[in-house]
Amino acid sequence: MKRDVVLPLIPLRELVSFPAAIIPILVGRERSINALKYAREKYNNYIFLSVQKNQISENPMAAEIADIGIIARVEKSAEQVNGSYRVIIQGMERAILREFLKEDDYFLVRVSTLEEITDNSKQLVELARDLIAMFEEYVTLKKVRLHGIVAKLQPNQVSEITDVIVSVINIPISIKQSLLEELNVRDRAMKLYNILKKEVFRLRAESGVREPRRPGNEPAENDIEEYKRKIENAEFPDYVKKRAKEELERLGMMPPFSAESTVSRSYLDWLLAIPWTKVKEENKDIKRASAILEEDHYGLEKVKDRILDYLAVRQLVTKPAGEILCFVGPPGVGKSSLSKSIARALDRAFVRVSLGGVRDEAEIRGHRRTYIGSYPGQIIQGLKKAKFKNPVFLLDEIDKLNSDFRGDPASALLETLDPEQNAEFVDHYLDLEIDLSQVFFITTANTTDPIPPALKDRMEVIELPGYTEREKLAIAKNFLSKKQAEKNGLKPGDYVFSDELILKIINHYTREAGVRNLERQIAVIMRKIARYFVEEGKTAPFILTHEYVQKFLGIPRFTRLKVLNKNEVGVSLGLAWTQVGGDILIIESRCLKGKGDLILTGRLGDVMKESSSTAFSFAKVKLSELEFDIDELEKYNIHLHLPEGAVPKEGPSAGVTLAVSIISLLTGIPVKSEYAMTGEITLRGKILPVGGIKEKIIAAHRYGIANVLIPSENEKDYREDVPDDIKQDLNIHLVDNMDELLEIVLEKPIKIKNINSKVIRPFLQSEIQ
Repeated sequence: MKRDVVLPLIPLRELVSFPAAIIPILVGRERSINALKYAREKYNNYIFLSVQKNQISENPMAAEIADIGIIARVEKSAEQVNGSYRVIIQGMERAILREFLKEDDYFLVRVSTLEEITDNSKQLVELARDLIAMFEEYVTLKKVRLHGIVAKLQPNQVSEITDVIVSVINIPISIKQSLLEELNVRDRAMKLYNILKKEVFRLRAESGVREPRRPGNEPAENDIEEYKRKIENAEFPDYVKKRAKEELERLGMMPPFSAESTVSRSYLDWLLAIPWTKVKEENKDIKRASAILEEDHYGLEKVKDRILDYLAVRQLVTKPAGEILCFVGPPGVGKSSLSKSIARALDRAFVRVSLGGVRDEAEIRGHRRTYIGSYPGQIIQGLKKAKFKNPVFLLDEIDKLNSDFRGDPASALLETLDPEQNAEFVDHYLDLEIDLSQVFFITTANTTDPIPPALKDRMEVIELPGYTEREKLAIAKNFLSKKQAEKNGLKPGDYVFSDELILKIINHYTREAGVRNLERQIAVIMRKIARYFVEEGKTAPFILTHEYVQKFLGIPRFTRLKVLNKNEVGVSLGLAWTQVGGDILIIESRCLKGKGDLILTGRLGDVMKESSSTAFSFAKVKLSELEFDIDELEKYNIHLHLPEGAVPKEGPSAGVTLAVSIISLLTGIPVKSEYAMTGEITLRGKILPVGGIKEKIIAAHRYGIANVLIPSENEKDYREDVPDDIKQDLNIHLVDNMDELLEIVLEKPIKIKNINSKVIRPFLQSEIQ
């Protein structure tokens, strides 16, 4: 029955509300906030909602508000920090706006409720079922979490079905408003069905999913015959063909438009889409593969050699096992792009799946076929995309996997990445064995620490260290500048970069192990040059200068620590490894009166703090062994500081540098400034091997340090990893213990005649020359 009511009005932007739908809205405009307050205080939480015709209008006039809207009830409202309100609205019934009673500080309107035109025929119920099925397929293809809404829809509540569905699907505001204004329930349902059908067809085309039969399509018998013909012609293994025929027989006994038939059709479509036996012939020309790898990437010799070794084995072995490689390295060193280059060198299909943030085991092994929205896992989806059973399959960011109540994806990968098991991989959706032994799996990670040991054991780990300064220079000249020039409409002869300027960009505008940010900076310069040619007219090659670099890129973002230029007491020079390459580490020690404590500053991690304590204890033990009196130390605190306090520092490799700084302070013997060192120290003074030797030595060379001390056990790393041109410029000292090291780096030996006293105490600032 129609009735008139007076209610406050809130005009909606970019939103049409419907009866039977519960929606959240944000109320922020002054008139709308006032209307909300009056609805709560005087109108028993009832309000009228209608969309405004001009969506960008901040203060709509009465004529700019649609006539037909809904009467709704305010269920909850909460004031936000900025004064706006977050409101939960329950739609009640359609109404038409008759008259504006108030328009100043809020809208007050008189509205009349509207009656729908409906019937309870079987045809309308059947239409509702088709509408629910179409909406269910829309939800599945769209991959949105609305299955809970689907489960609550009842075919005998046609009006509510249409209002709920249209309130959650993504269609233009004007179409939503037209459906709100449609009072004939049958016409509204049919319009919505056609809209959903169009959207579903579009989503099917985008995802490659075959269209199941719907009302108005060919008869179901023709559909069965088509499947039968495709199954007979498909190159299936026998056990797959048997399962496909069984599923087709089940489909033939189902009602054509039932939910079960949709599940069955989807399953058959997946069986037909997977390349069960189709193999792409790969390139076996090693010279051609080598040329492609050299063309795409500079350096990375170990990885290239590994791929060429693989190609050689493929030519000698009839049935080689599948390969599982894991590229480990910092961001931007080319892990993902190298995988694509390997696929190009082998002339195989390439598939990439990102595992970052994946928590659900079903993403790997698929969902069990128990509901309409189930689908295979990423492995099977990747094979479908590749269209061959032997692609190069990249599992990116494997160290970013997570696990929760839905399972552990890392455990699900154990079978996938095990050459002894993946020939019989079973996806939960297909419930059939599929051979993955010919897939070339490549995984990438920034670090191997988060990867479970069992999974790591199944992969051949290949480390991609950060690029050296010289490698970055070569990459910038030969790859990045040409790529960005072409991308911005420039030719190689349109610009001139000197090596000096490229090095300036590398060292002062980027700080990374890879070249990703370097490419961004070069892209900025290329865009500026392109703009210069357009605005000023191209007359000659653009010659980049220091002034132009600063003009285009701004002031330098990074500066280097200044290397020591004189020998000092209590100051030593160490070498450090970081995720963006090697760097130097200046360690300072000073004393102040106290109780014999060791004070540590400079944002040191737990391991480095322990190294500092070990170094301090070694220094005291060493001086005691030389028959010096160290009792006086109990009256002083030793303060160790590592500059650049905002930068976290961690690891044991600064142990020798810390010990040298402390011993220099206690004896007053300066440390030679032209020496840098690295190594872990024990209480007995033994020097243990450390990592990152290549990056550390390159950092020393970059800073112009000619003498470097490293543990003897790291000699092999030095011989194999450090470029020959850098070796020629450095004097490397291999040391086994602190006695050898102290003899090299201190100005004078630790003897009483050089210290002038047998009583050891720290040298105060005023006593240090």
